[in-house]
Amino acid sequence: MNGLAERFGERVRISESYGDTTVDVAPADWIELLTHVRDDLGYAFFDWLTGVDEPPGSFAVVAHVYNLDAGRRLLLRTEVPRDAPHLPTAVGVYRGADWHERETYEMFGVIFDGHPNLVPLLLPDGFEGHPLRKDFILAARVAKPWPGAKEPGESGHGAPSRRKTLPPGVPADWGPPDA
Repeated sequence: MNGLAERFGERVRISESYGDTTVDVAPADWIELLTHVRDDLGYAFFDWLTGVDEPPGSFAVVAHVYNLDAGRRLLLRTEVPRDAPHLPTAVGVYRGADWHERETYEMFGVIFDGHPNLVPLLLPDGFEGHPLRKDFILAARVAKPWPGAKEPGESGHGAPSRRKTLPPGVPADWGPPDA
């Protein structure tokens, strides 16, 4: 990718997959990367930003930008540690990142330092936790069986029913008592 390797050197990793370019940088280079692709490479259209839970130790923050003149898109990524998920806000570079960073903060717990209004966006007041983390326990699945799910043998055909197990990550003392 023209300009990225020259500007960032070893601090950037560029890969191609299915015709799309992905650029990975360290969190310290995040804002510099966003600014460079917008100002110097023409990726002025901000499409979206989100988080990806990458157990056991990090979250990926991914942004998708587009160069309207060239008709090319670019996927930008960085990783923040799970125990200190801080990243500088991209709102000063792409104003459209505001809402996306608020959603990523709420759903994953990634803190965007310097964000002008990093408050909950979608969940009800008083909601505790970050529901898109893989370690978030879905209590509703413990209290009530998943609709339409049948174990082998429950339909009257096939093998006898298996031992019931809790979804991954659910403590053994959660859920209704055994009947």
